[in-house]
Amino acid sequence: MISNRAIAIATMLALSVFAPQARGGEVAWRTWDAGMAEAASSGRPVVVNVYTGWCGWCKRMDRDVYARDDVRNYLARNFVAIRLDAESRDPAKYENRNYTSSALAQRFHVSGYPTTIFLRSNGEHVVNVPGYIEPERFKLMLRFFGEGHFDRGVRWQDFEKNGGAAEAPQDR
Repeated sequence: MISNRAIAIATMLALSVFAPQARGGEVAWRTWDAGMAEAASSGRPVVVNVYTGWCGWCKRMDRDVYARDDVRNYLARNFVAIRLDAESRDPAKYENRNYTSSALAQRFHVSGYPTTIFLRSNGEHVVNVPGYIEPERFKLMLRFFGEGHFDRGVRWQDFEKNGGAAEAPQDR
């Protein structure tokens, strides 16, 4: 005769095999001020996810791109990740000036959502990338900035064309 305990263990094992796997977590988003302080102390560059609460493409980017383990892990190892609500009145300090999150988005000339902003660890603006970015292309962008290809003068078009496998020769 099978005990109730054996049935319970068998049921738990079956459920663990056939149940959908939960996602590994979320990106460790920082607020603007905390993220910028962390970037300055760690020397890691910054990725800013500029979004609004009503933006469907922002939600899709959260679901399809930022929720992926490979993206989340790469961000955690190589960047400081900041979320900036472009309609928020939350305080944010940049270049020794006080802003609201909304005013800071305007300061970076964000006009559509989502927009991904890349900054150096000292806060220097590198580039805005407007719109939804497919996961594989986003990972390539992270590598382009995170592995220093941009700082070495590699052109994005060359890096993308080569799939990030090798740097193309530079025209000098």
